[in-house]
Amino acid sequence: MGDPALSRRNFMAASAAAGLGMTALSGCGGDSDAGSSGTTTVEWWNISTTQPTKDVWDALAKRFEAENPKVKIKIVQLENDAYKAKMTALTASGKLPDIFHTWGGGVLRQQIAADLVEDLTERTKPWAEGLLPAAKEPYLVDGAVYGIPFDIGMVGFWYNKAHFEKAGISTPPTTWSGFLDAVRALKSSGTTPIALAGKEKWPGMYYWAYLAMRTAGATALQKAGDDKDFTGDDFVQAGQHLEELVDLQPFQKGFLGAAYSTPTGQAATVGNGKAAMELMGQWAPVVEADAGKGLGGDLGFFPFPAVEGGKGAITEVFGGGGGHALRRGAPQAAVDFLKFFASAATDRELVRETGVLPVVPAAEDALADPNLRAVQRQLKGTTGFQLYLDQAYAPAVGQEVNDSVAALIAGSKSPQQVAESITKTAKEEQ
Repeated sequence: MGDPALSRRNFMAASAAAGLGMTALSGCGGDSDAGSSGTTTVEWWNISTTQPTKDVWDALAKRFEAENPKVKIKIVQLENDAYKAKMTALTASGKLPDIFHTWGGGVLRQQIAADLVEDLTERTKPWAEGLLPAAKEPYLVDGAVYGIPFDIGMVGFWYNKAHFEKAGISTPPTTWSGFLDAVRALKSSGTTPIALAGKEKWPGMYYWAYLAMRTAGATALQKAGDDKDFTGDDFVQAGQHLEELVDLQPFQKGFLGAAYSTPTGQAATVGNGKAAMELMGQWAPVVEADAGKGLGGDLGFFPFPAVEGGKGAITEVFGGGGGHALRRGAPQAAVDFLKFFASAATDRELVRETGVLPVVPAAEDALADPNLRAVQRQLKGTTGFQLYLDQAYAPAVGQEVNDSVAALIAGSKSPQQVAESITKTAKEEQ
């Protein structure tokens, strides 16, 4: 799933386009080691600006300082989009924070290629090997470890058990043909089968991505990203399978103009009982309850079905999470903080207080919700993990996947055209 590293000139151009001056970004990297006072200041950039996570993370930093009196954690917290813009500019300047949030994938690869990120393979080996394998996958580059996860998740189907029962569906489908049969049964019972936020495009991308994994296999998606070629028969078949679903008209009225988390959007449509399913990440129950009423005990979860004759398996999952990386040459105190953050005690607190899924197996006892436990079981049993395509690939390629799949769902692009458009954009990124 790699993409060619952007040159420093590319990064500088990107930061200039974002309107960020280098003078406002001094102080990161290279000057965090112990000063005359004997105290090491470690700068930690993250995106935890909402509650309760913000306060939980602040308290964890203070606890680490109390246990390590000669270390000071300087926290910089930025909203998601602002963080991405600032990090683009910092990468252009060649000076990253000591510890910084990463999603892995294409951007992390670019930073590694610019020689800005610490190889953590040996420095974390004694304790990082015990972390959930799927959680570590997005931060492995050519077999080396460049990030430590604190969160992991996967996309799957969240469904209304009462609607399934009304439609005569006794168990969730495990095959694509069985899934299409379930859609037909739901429609016949008078229930809208699926809610979709067509306006935002990325929720629709999940369908094509999973179908590509099921027809071609997870490793084929990675190879297609490396080869910059998505025109193989399996990828075209993925689009054809999605067309089969679209032809059944399974989505709610007005789905092409629907957002995800608004009061009339995808999550609320499911949360208010107006559609039977949505394909979404592990955060879905919280958003369904926030945007709508929530389903309570009627909410269930099942993995994306297998495609008959496909090269992929139902145990290969699509998702992502969050992790921390270190700048090249970061002090040992930064590594120590990552170890503290990845401990069972810290992970239990993150699971209980912020709702993340555990990346430390020993912290699973803090996971109370039965549906999230089902997601965790699926993650533990995974035989392949694919990072979200709009993070795994270069930004322009990820956006083209979203745009082309949205066009297929809207009926303005064929499966072949989707594959050709993504390939064209990928080759232009060389």
